[in-house]
Amino acid sequence: MQSNGYANLIILAGNSHRAMSAEICAYLEIPEARAEVFKFRNDNTFVRILENVRQRDVYILQTLSTPVNDHIMELLIMIDAAKRSSAGRITAVIPYYAYGRSDKKDQPRVPITARLLADLLTTAGANRVLTVDLHAGQIQGFFNIPVDVLTAEKLIVNYFKAKALKDLVVVAPDIGISKTARNVAEQLDAPLAIVEKRRAGNDDKVESLNVIGNVAGHPVLTIDDEIDTGGTLLSAIQAVSKAGATEVYSSATHGVFSDGAVDRLLSVETLKELVVTDSVPSNGVTDDPRLVHLQLAPLMGEAIRRIHDGESVGSLFR
Repeated sequence: MQSNGYANLIILAGNSHRAMSAEICAYLEIPEARAEVFKFRNDNTFVRILENVRQRDVYILQTLSTPVNDHIMELLIMIDAAKRSSAGRITAVIPYYAYGRSDKKDQPRVPITARLLADLLTTAGANRVLTVDLHAGQIQGFFNIPVDVLTAEKLIVNYFKAKALKDLVVVAPDIGISKTARNVAEQLDAPLAIVEKRRAGNDDKVESLNVIGNVAGHPVLTIDDEIDTGGTLLSAIQAVSKAGATEVYSSATHGVFSDGAVDRLLSVETLKELVVTDSVPSNGVTDDPRLVHLQLAPLMGEAIRRIHDGESVGSLFR
């Protein structure tokens, strides 16, 4: 690999997704860097990097899954440790960026936590960020450092191309994801439908209103960036089933699956498959074969290689 002004790259991992770190290192054919990351009995986080990082191109992988705040603190401390060890450049590799829904003041006296997190990462010493499918595109603009946003769209499209579902209709569970759903529909040569919905308050209750488009007699594929409690998806499945869809396949980049969401979703008879990436570790959430995890490591490994070598990341998606 070329140096691009920095010594050879090194990948450090917090505790949130060590399996992905190992897979990325295997893709890049480099050894995993060693670091101690643990909590003292008083709940304080301790980090010690066990490698020489002076003037090296350092990538710190930490997905912001549950427990979210612990993983954020680990990441900030690891960045600070690398900065104080004279790392040449520090890239925070965050497959799942938490607090993505707190991207604007949509109620009186509420924070913009996605912006606060961006400020914390920058202040800690990150020189750039690599992430996947942000909940809102504007979050990229919250940073004053370079942010590369990868997308799992191609992974999902290729998976469903291989299934060759006949007369498929792609469905956006809400209007906000319709642009992505339209792109997927074009690549699958399928029509697009949209579920119009209304969210009630802050308690994740969703009331679906109607389906815009024809799904009667067709299998459908729902597309979203994230599945958390599953309220939006359950509402969409009910809406398209009521409108005559024969079966439902659902996909999203981030399978957060809080509060028993997987069990609720897989209990729906018309849901044939639930496809997410491994941006959030599954941690044995279920052994049901209908839950499929697509691997992000090759995509992220290639993006890291290109950043290190000074090549285009955007050309990955052309």
